[in-house]
Amino acid sequence: MSRAFVFPGQGSQEVGMGLALAEAFPAAKLVFEEVDDALETRLSKIMFKGPIEDLTLTENTQPALMAMSMAVMRVLEEEGGIKISEVVSFVAGHSLGEYSALAAAGAIPLAEAARLLQTRGEAMQAAVPVGKGAMAAILGPNLEDVESIAADAAEDQVCDVANDNSDGQVVVSGNTEAVERAVEIAKERGAKRAMMLTVSAPFHCALLDPAADVMTYALATANITAPNPPVVANVTAAPVSDPDEIRNLLVEQVTSRVRWRECVLAMRDLGVDELCEIGAGKVLTGLNRRIDRDLTGRAIGSPADIEEFLATL
Repeated sequence: MSRAFVFPGQGSQEVGMGLALAEAFPAAKLVFEEVDDALETRLSKIMFKGPIEDLTLTENTQPALMAMSMAVMRVLEEEGGIKISEVVSFVAGHSLGEYSALAAAGAIPLAEAARLLQTRGEAMQAAVPVGKGAMAAILGPNLEDVESIAADAAEDQVCDVANDNSDGQVVVSGNTEAVERAVEIAKERGAKRAMMLTVSAPFHCALLDPAADVMTYALATANITAPNPPVVANVTAAPVSDPDEIRNLLVEQVTSRVRWRECVLAMRDLGVDELCEIGAGKVLTGLNRRIDRDLTGRAIGSPADIEEFLATL
């Protein structure tokens, strides 16, 4: 069996995440403490106790989801005795999850990943004034149809495909008025559903150029080494190991679409037949099932999940 570990992105967070791991495993508790120290804040308290309004601030959400994923990884490594390069052929992550994937594969130290994600979250939030940008999910039409909808909706504004999540689930992002037009056009063209999303910024579109500039500077001096196993990048939907290429792709990722459907299909075509979602929630497990029902999927986020997974090795 060839396996990939995949790491969730924004939207998978919930108050209480990580608490059971911290209580059950010293290795997990140390991850949360290391992230707290790196960010000089009690992020773990927000994760465990809330309030949800603080957890959903994107500069908190991004490092929090990475910390949750890395807590699971540390437990698998230290309690389960596994070495990721020996049990996994590839890693991949959805948007911020790509940083989790790189940290899990040994390419970015945990504390550095936390600081980069905090910077990324702050820069994304600051790039567009509140209310001036939006995102919408369009369910039903295929990618090419949504690309056409976005192009027709843009007029003199920005409306880009932000996430190609699975067959029939595509997200657009851009100026609020343009995204609202895309929702109406999608409904007129027979979409099953088209709905505005509750997000704090218009992620993965051209409006985030200022955030990409910030990340160019932040990543230039970041300690990045070759991941083992390779990461399948959001921007290219192809494996990458070269540190300089990874830096460039992480900058490009800020404004580029997340090609998640293509990432999953690429891993399948490279021989992967099991996808394990590491961290909070089961969003990717659901998407992966829609992309290819023949792929085995499991979510590993709780002590029971970890125990069950280790028993299969």
